[in-house]
Amino acid sequence: MKLRVKVNKQVSRVELEGPEPTLTQLSTRVREAVLPSAGFSANTEFSLSLNGKEPLVDTGQTLSLCGVVSGDMISVILSCTDSSSTSSSSSSHQMHNISGVQCNTEQSPSGSGAGESGASSSYDSRESADDPETEEIKMEEGEEAVGSFIPHPMLCSEAEEGKVPHSLETLYQTAQCNSASDCLVLAVHVLLQETGFLPQGCDVRAGEMPSDWRATGGLYKLQYSHPHCENCLAQVVAVTMGQTLVVNATLKTSSAVENSRKLVLKPDVYVTKQWADENAGVAYRDLQKLSRVFKDYLAYPLIATAREALDLPALFGLATLPPELLLRIMRLLDVSSLLSLSTVCRHLHSVTQDVSLWKHLLHRDFRVNCQAEHRDTDWKELYKSRFKQRKALSRHRMRCHAFRPPVPIGPIPLPLFPPGIIGGEHDRRLAVPHNILPRPRYDPIGPFSDQEPPVGLPFGLRLPRPGGSRAPDPRRGFI
Repeated sequence: MKLRVKVNKQVSRVELEGPEPTLTQLSTRVREAVLPSAGFSANTEFSLSLNGKEPLVDTGQTLSLCGVVSGDMISVILSCTDSSSTSSSSSSHQMHNISGVQCNTEQSPSGSGAGESGASSSYDSRESADDPETEEIKMEEGEEAVGSFIPHPMLCSEAEEGKVPHSLETLYQTAQCNSASDCLVLAVHVLLQETGFLPQGCDVRAGEMPSDWRATGGLYKLQYSHPHCENCLAQVVAVTMGQTLVVNATLKTSSAVENSRKLVLKPDVYVTKQWADENAGVAYRDLQKLSRVFKDYLAYPLIATAREALDLPALFGLATLPPELLLRIMRLLDVSSLLSLSTVCRHLHSVTQDVSLWKHLLHRDFRVNCQAEHRDTDWKELYKSRFKQRKALSRHRMRCHAFRPPVPIGPIPLPLFPPGIIGGEHDRRLAVPHNILPRPRYDPIGPFSDQEPPVGLPFGLRLPRPGGSRAPDPRRGFI
């Protein structure tokens, strides 16, 4: 086992022999080899630690039991007296080296710059070789030059623009895609593997597609098995239809029960026009959206329906929550959403039949005093009857209320002429001393056109004509 031991910012490498080295062997090696190289005596009291704060208690246990693996950094914690004496000795040793360098520079002739440069270079070389702080500073500067660590996406849900998971990139390099639909089928294959499906076939290798996955005419066939659905075989058939790719997944749980899901995808949405390029990061886009749509609408519902058909408990979703949390969620829903949720599976249907849930909904929607009701009341049936009464009442109100024309907004426009004016000679005689308004409307055409209508004659009633049904004279027109 190879370890790194740090003593006062000085790092040394230690190699221990044997399959299971103990903490006692490491302490002995540090006392014999590491401490003398750092300027300490072999009798110095110390303790070992992984984080530099909490010491490891030596009870003869192995390093693996202490959580130490090959390549770890072991810190040596010294006593206060030893560390202070060592720091003073190291400072005096450093001053001695500096004074020695100054003496060498003073002894060198002032006219020759070679001696000064040689002394300074020798001092720099010794300082860089003996000072561990210089090495750490150089290592930190090297790390800053490299830049911050940017992780590579491991899943399609983590992929960003220009980056794809390693599994998809490997398939893309070996599959030799001929169209955008081929590239999309590769992504579907990776998404199925991410959800736990295992490809089945006689010659399926890791990082490669099955040999018969692609047929002529834009047809793709793949077979999988899932560890959470025992004795089940999933068959995925994808067909290219115009600008879309139709994915049909069928999971056979027995000879008579089959669960199928269908999903329509557009290759142009997830595959760029540079799909023929050798770089997989350029060929794909919006892999996060593809992962969300494919898993939510095809992969996970297929597993859930198969486990329900096999009478197995659910693995994910609302069905895995305890009834306490389910009731807290369901009491926030409206009735239509609650009824839709009850049709998902048997477990959710049984939870939606809870008595306290319908009692809460009845009080929330209809303000019914539940304490006044009988103890054996069927709250769901009572809610149903109240809901039907409210709906019938709303329909009755809609039938009773007739249609009312909209009220005009703004001032009502006035007519061009005052009411009762129909033209003719009679209508021109408006200058009446005692009445400024026009007289009642009547037909002035006839032999008695110059006479006034008799008093008490209703407005709009025409006077009898002597001619009977004789037509009026068309030559007497209106003005």
